Amino acid sequence: MIESSLINKETETTGNASQKAGLWATLFSIMMRELLIIKRNHMYWLCMVIFPLGTVLFFTSMLDEGLPEELPVAVVDLDNTSTSRSLSHKLDAFQMSKVVARYPSVSEAREAIQKGEIYGFLYIPKGTTDDLLSSRQPKISFYYTNTTLSAGSMVMKDLKTISTLGSAAVGQAMLKARGATDQQIQTALQPIVVDLHQIANPWTNYNIYLTTMMVPGLMLLFISLVSAYSLGNEIKFGTSKEWVEMANGRMVLALVGKFLPQTLIYLAVVYTYEWYVFFHIGFPHQGSPLTLVLIGLMQVLAAQGFGVFIFGLMPSLRMSMSVCSLWGVLGFSMCGAAFPLMAMDPPLQALSWLFPLRHYFMLYQICVFNGYPLLEAWFHFVALGAFLLMPWLVVKKLKNAMLNYVYIP
Repeated sequence: MIESSLINKETETTGNASQKAGLWATLFSIMMRELLIIKRNHMYWLCMVIFPLGTVLFFTSMLDEGLPEELPVAVVDLDNTSTSRSLSHKLDAFQMSKVVARYPSVSEAREAIQKGEIYGFLYIPKGTTDDLLSSRQPKISFYYTNTTLSAGSMVMKDLKTISTLGSAAVGQAMLKARGATDQQIQTALQPIVVDLHQIANPWTNYNIYLTTMMVPGLMLLFISLVSAYSLGNEIKFGTSKEWVEMANGRMVLALVGKFLPQTLIYLAVVYTYEWYVFFHIGFPHQGSPLTLVLIGLMQVLAAQGFGVFIFGLMPSLRMSMSVCSLWGVLGFSMCGAAFPLMAMDPPLQALSWLFPLRHYFMLYQICVFNGYPLLEAWFHFVALGAFLLMPWLVVKKLKNAMLNYVYIP
């Protein structure tokens, strides 16, 4: 009895070991099959490596200066005195503005704005200097276009500053002539001093602002698209049955074996991006390297889970990729980076939780930008995990599609 019991246990242990060995061998064979598919199809390399890394280089090089410089502006100087010419020279000396023209009338300057030749102009009417010296409070005007929001706001800032500096310079000269001390002049010209502290991005650097939102968003888009593309190609080229049979009908095993090589490639690309922007270029980050690793991992897995889920809902190569494209593009608006989510209507605020980019952006903002622990953003971390698990909802439908569906162009 004892011997037969021991024999049964040994047989059971051996059977479990052989079963596990067979499982790993099956997983390995599916992974090797997927690597061969990736090697033969150049579209994978373009969308998984070339395009994502290209977007990193594109945004970081395009915005290398941090802010746009020498935006074209103009001056309409009808006063034509040393004081008014001094204002024009000071405006031209600003880093973000460059005086490219001087127009004889407001109408000509307005036409130049409408044609897109300049972003704004400063209007100094005739008699401005005389009115200043006579304390008659002359009015100078500036006009700018907000067709391009960033350029318009920057030009407006320079034009407003130069207008304030012009009046302050004349006021300083008049107070000095009356015998006022420097302290009295400073108090009269600036009664309240603003102590400004811009946190996280004190340079107002557009490279830091845009690259850290656009590049991860594009990576999420590429990953979800390639995930749907991979499954659609199995049906398109008639290899889906072979793929499922390799996993002995286990759809979860087939999915893991198929997407694990892609996951490793994506992680290499994502971690290269994080090293490049946060450690090589020096973007501000308060989070630990482990936080960056975890966020990058969840970013990849959530995008893959979303792509597989969409294909499972609609097992069509064209339709699934179209939905992934639409959802990925909408994510740029719904993540809250370009327009504050709190200012959106309540239905849109609720809808934003269905976009992976929203949760990634909040994790980045809370844990990387501001340095809080992951516990402070646990809901967004769990939400990305939910996107990873979404394929469980469509596993049966996905298996049925792989075994029975016929590709329709």
